[in-house]
Amino acid sequence: MNILKLIGRNTALFNDDISSNAEALESIVAASSFLVLGGAGSIGQAVVKELFKRRPAKLHVVDLSENNLVELVRDIRSSFGYISGDFQTFALDIASVEYDAFVKQDGKYDYVLNLSALKHVRSEKDPYTLMRMIDTNIFNTVKTVKQAVAGGAKKYFCVSTDKAANPVNMMGASKRIMEMFLMECSEQIEISMARFANVAFSDGSLLHGFNQRIQKRQPIVAPNDVRRYFVTPQESGELCLMSCIFGENRDIYFPKLSEHMHLITFSQIAEEYLREMGYEPCSCETEDEARSLVDQLAVQRQWPCLFTSSDTTGEKDFEEFFTTSEILDMQRYAGLGIIKNDAIYDVELLRMFEHSINQMKHNMAWNKEEIVSLFHALIPDFGHKETGKYLDAKM
Repeated sequence: MNILKLIGRNTALFNDDISSNAEALESIVAASSFLVLGGAGSIGQAVVKELFKRRPAKLHVVDLSENNLVELVRDIRSSFGYISGDFQTFALDIASVEYDAFVKQDGKYDYVLNLSALKHVRSEKDPYTLMRMIDTNIFNTVKTVKQAVAGGAKKYFCVSTDKAANPVNMMGASKRIMEMFLMECSEQIEISMARFANVAFSDGSLLHGFNQRIQKRQPIVAPNDVRRYFVTPQESGELCLMSCIFGENRDIYFPKLSEHMHLITFSQIAEEYLREMGYEPCSCETEDEARSLVDQLAVQRQWPCLFTSSDTTGEKDFEEFFTTSEILDMQRYAGLGIIKNDAIYDVELLRMFEHSINQMKHNMAWNKEEIVSLFHALIPDFGHKETGKYLDAKM
């Protein structure tokens, strides 16, 4: 499958930057030790591959998913073989005491990379999953930064999201608040981050769902009014690698917009995807019609599609990587931009946020409205709009 073609491109974004920095990347990675958290997710696997092929002295990968870790090892062995360095994977929850014991036993890494996240807009549909998102995206990040400091790490890298720029959903806002906490942590350890676009065909994404729908002989459904930027899995790994190795304290790297990168709707990708699979898209008016036509259309090399406008909570018409108030360096790289941050944060607001969340947990009672109000306290222009409709209520 030609992913670049499906997302409307024929050129990889970061080839020039990776090529011009190849020698430095090779020497730094080969001489360093790395801990990758959330390393078996789609972005995590891409980052681990970028590190592994440069033969690091030590590479430990932690993830909740035992199955994904198994596949990661199989993939690496099949693609790159073996290295003389210490490469191990651990099926651990970074919020657990088992993980704490693991860090206490070893914990000596030059670079700690945190790729773990709850990334779905739909995670705000109920207050309990929303609280887990806050723990994963914010407090687990703070916890692992403190452990990196205690272990003497020289650098902490954390993945953010384009949805943190002028956020309209709780996921993007949680990452924006995470960035605020990391500004405080940057007083103790060098930190860099990356905001980037949707990773094409990453686990759980709508594009990944296209593969599932074809395998299960089900209709393709996509919004026709939501536009997104996309990067390939390899590009996501390269972006994180460049920020981790070369980012200065508090830098946030992002893909630089050019003639090679543009917004594209999910429905456009769906049509291109189906043609790549050998099917002609056939538009339907309702879910029932789409479900009923799969077998009939498939024998004619057609596939039923339902393209509709979006009306669910948290959807943004288009994405952006930075705000007008952020200071940018657009000269250093050919394909990468950098947001330059000073250590600006409000200690009282951060402590208030921690206290409020801890109090909710202590009481074992909270609702979404309380959390939205708390988010507004840290992000006054948070553009959250509650429609009462969520993606889980659609096909």
